[in-house]
Parts: sequence; structure tokens; C-alpha cells
Amino acid sequence: MDIIANYGTTLVLVAALFGFLMAWGIGANDVANAMGTSVGTKSLTIRQAIIIAMIFEFAGAYLAGGEVTATIRNGIIDSNAFVDSPDLLVLGMIASLLAAGAWLILASYFGWPVSTTHSIIGAIVGFAVVSIGPEAVQWSKFGGIVGSWVVTPAISGIIAYFMFISVQKLIFNTDDPLNNAKRYVPFYMFLTSLVICLVTIKKGLTHVGLHLTNGEGILLSVAISIAVAFAGWLYIRGQQYNPQDDSKMHFANVEKVFGILMVITACAMAFAHGSNDVANAIGPLSAVASIVASGGEIAGQASIAWWILPLGGIGIVIGLATMGEKVMATVGTGITHLTPSRGFAAQLATAATVVIASGTGLPISTTQTLVGAVMGVGLARGIAALNLGVLRNIVVSWIITLPAGAILAIAIFYVLQACFS
Repeated sequence: MDIIANYGTTLVLVAALFGFLMAWGIGANDVANAMGTSVGTKSLTIRQAIIIAMIFEFAGAYLAGGEVTATIRNGIIDSNAFVDSPDLLVLGMIASLLAAGAWLILASYFGWPVSTTHSIIGAIVGFAVVSIGPEAVQWSKFGGIVGSWVVTPAISGIIAYFMFISVQKLIFNTDDPLNNAKRYVPFYMFLTSLVICLVTIKKGLTHVGLHLTNGEGILLSVAISIAVAFAGWLYIRGQQYNPQDDSKMHFANVEKVFGILMVITACAMAFAHGSNDVANAIGPLSAVASIVASGGEIAGQASIAWWILPLGGIGIVIGLATMGEKVMATVGTGITHLTPSRGFAAQLATAATVVIASGTGLPISTTQTLVGAVMGVGLARGIAALNLGVLRNIVVSWIITLPAGAILAIAIFYVLQACFS
């Protein structure tokens, strides 16, 4: 308690600095995932992807990042264990932010798409074990985390596989792909809009005062999607294409349509991601600010100070702009060759899996979901279409993330204790 009383302002400033670093890491790694397929398919240039992600990620983080956040991210540790020693929780949260942020920046440097959620969870578990003991950790949560390494990529991969197969059979592998695109693309537009609306309502709008029931959310999403599909049908119908064009030109025209869908999906996913995953940076930061402000009292929920959400949003944007290129390249071109239609299938499968996870409580990593979807699209063309070396490195980085976060957090926690005690 003496540490909080004597160094309260300093602790908050250090936590803010490390929270910004964590947000930087989220932007460099996680946001790059969301835009990687659009860049890989050449639907967007890297500069365009960065600008779009900047706008929608910041909007999601700042407008819909939440006015209240759990002080202990994902309930992975028992806050009651720290009631008599809140100074340990403050130092541990600061150590966790620096550990997770440093790991994300290192992974981004090597182009490894890793889970930001698992990074911060590993870090929090590490400091909890050495500060209080194993009893401070809710180990039952770990089954879901480890299971998510397999379950979520499998779900998104299966959805992406069948989505891409349907596009191939209904449009590309036909005698008249252009006319079939005019017939079936409105249906894909309906699906895209439906999933985007559900993701936005589930992940993005609950924090801004729009509290819809599941039924109301589904009805609103269906109504919007029908309108989008109709508008898409009118748009495609009005396009004039030369019937004398060869099949390659017909394919190119169809791919342009899917490119538009990809960009729309990426924007929505960026907004939803900003509103949801910014909590990985601001959750521990809010915990520190709340405990210091209350003189050591640990609350289950903490109001977010006015400056914390902008700090997280700006950090995410700068991280993407400065270090996002390598992870974009890994996801967009490293795993398999993507075209707009393949990238669309992967993006839509990722968004659909997020909706499924939100409805069922399934632990999920957006990174692992997207990588699984890209793998599914690649497998639709055969195992030879996948770069197994890149996939091996990605899977190894997933497995390393939890212990890496824990080890770094333990080391930093001891250093902080030495500095402030």
C-alpha cells in the first residue's frame, strides 16, 4: 500500500506509457491481420489499407471502446487474492503491459501474426503466480484458450473452404461467369452485409448505448442486408461489359466485384476490432488508474478515465502505420496466393466465426481465426497451395506466445518491485 501512496502519479504515468506501447503492438500485429488479405489480393495498396484501418480502428476504439471495462482482463486471475496487497496488482499490471507489448512488437518485427489477447493473458498469469501464487489464477479458463488454438482456425477454415468452393462452382467454373456473377453476387452481398451488421452490433455498438436484444439485432441486420443486396443487384445489372471479351477479362471483372466486398468487410472488421481488442491495452491501464485513484481499493469494474481511450486508439494507429507491413505480407501473401474472391471468402469466414463465438461464448483469437480462414481457402486448391514453412512458423509463434508473455512479465515485475520498494 505504501508504494501506491508514495508513487501513485508515477505509477499511472508509467502504466500509460506501457499501455501506449501495448496499443502500438496491437496495431502492428492484430490490425495488420485484418487488412492483410485486402493488401495481398491487391484490392488495396498498403497505404490505402493503413489509412482505412486508421480511420475505422480509431473510430471503433474511441467511439465504441466502452465506458466501463473489467479491471482484470478476461477474469483470468482472481482479484480478491490481491485485496490485501493492491500494490502487487498495480506493479503486475504495469509489468504485463510492457511484457505483452514488447512481445507483440518483436513478433511484428519477424512478421508473425500472434494473438494479442493471449499475449496479455500470459503476462498476467506470469506475474500472478510469482506474486501471490498459483491459487490466484483461474486455471479452468486455460482449457478454452488452448482449445481455441485448434477450434477457431478449424471453424473459420471450414467456412472459408465451402464459401470459396461455392464461388468457384456457381461463378468461375461456368461457361458464363459474368452473367452468373450478376445472378449470385447479390446473395454474397446479402451474406456479407448480414455478418458485418451482426459483428458491428455484437462487438461495436453495445458500448455506445444501442442495446438491442438478439432478436432485434438479427431483424435489423436482415433488413439492412436485403437493402444492400438489392442495391448490389441494381449496381451489377447496370454495369456494361463487352461480350466479346475473353474469359480472362470476364474473370477480372468478377474479381473486381469481390474486391469491393473485401474492402467493405475489412472496414467493418477494423471497426469491430478497434472496439473490442483495445481493451487488451486499456483494461490493465484502467485497473492501475482506478486502484491508484481509490487509494488501493480494487473494484470489479472501473470507469475509464477520459484520456485512456484516445491513448489506446492513437497507439493502435501508430503501430499499424510504423510496423504493420510485415504481418500484412505474411497473412496476405505468405500463407497462400490470394485473389479478391479467395480473400473475400477468408474475410467473410473470419467475420462469421466472430459472430458464432460471440453467440456461444467460444474463446476466440481474431488472428488465429483469420489464419485458419486463409488456410481453408488455400486447401480448397490443394495442400500444395499452402506455404507449410510459413504455417509452421505461425503455429510455433502461437504456442510460444503464452509462456513468452509470462516469462517477460515475471522478469519485469521483479525489476519494478526493486525500483519502487
